[in-house]
Amino acid sequence: MIAVLTDSTSDLSPEAAQQYGVHVIPLTVQMNGQDFLDWQEIDPDAVYDHLRRGGQATTQPPTVAFFEQHYRRLLQTHEAVLSVHISGQLSETVLRAREAASRLPEPGRVRVVDSLLTTAPLAEVVLAAQQALAAGQSMEEAEALIHTIREEMSTDFSVASLEYLRRSGRIGRAQQVMGNMLNLRPVLHFDQGRLSVVKRLRVPQVLPDMLANAAQRFGQQPVTVTIVHAGRDAGRIAELRDAVGRSGLNIRQGRALLLGPVIGAHVGPGTFGVLVRPLRD
Repeated sequence: MIAVLTDSTSDLSPEAAQQYGVHVIPLTVQMNGQDFLDWQEIDPDAVYDHLRRGGQATTQPPTVAFFEQHYRRLLQTHEAVLSVHISGQLSETVLRAREAASRLPEPGRVRVVDSLLTTAPLAEVVLAAQQALAAGQSMEEAEALIHTIREEMSTDFSVASLEYLRRSGRIGRAQQVMGNMLNLRPVLHFDQGRLSVVKRLRVPQVLPDMLANAAQRFGQQPVTVTIVHAGRDAGRIAELRDAVGRSGLNIRQGRALLLGPVIGAHVGPGTFGVLVRPLRD
């Protein structure tokens, strides 16, 4: 049996991770001089409330020793580990995972994959890999599936402000200045592992534009859709669901995903996104 390990920036809650049989190593959120394990010792809304009050939040990847501890534990009960993580362009997490794997007596039993993604897209490829392995596919086949799904999915995010991303170094100051001009709301994509601002729209135009682009790309092809939202705002999530339902997409599966503490610290309150990908048999 092959274990699948990801990190907490996949925003798979502990309950969801257990349900799907995925192992998660947490990053750390630092607030008010204290360290909290992502999703385990701090709730996402605590981060958003802290940021709204003008507070600061920083994050740290797992240590090499922490990774090594997880690998050794998993290898006691599994023949190998597929370790899939946040983009190396956004975090040192994958570098530390590779170093930890190299310290093992049999480093070949751990395959570390840089997903070039984070949050919902990372969860999407991790769950697909887990399902492939559970169906009897090899680790090589599961990794190839990760790359395939990454290319075929469409993911748009919008943040209320680029300030949080700029503070954490995830985008440059020039992008932030341009994004905040004229009160336009930026739309972001993953580009070779980085988050890039691809357009700026008036607030009422953002979600319709996201959905129109997805409908144009996928037509009547059966798709699965994930709504991503920063914070447990039931009314706003219902609005997003309604808009997606009216989009014309041929939706066969759908879910909502809450942006977690680490991701929330970098994107800030008001962030939302829509992930669409073809439904596989």
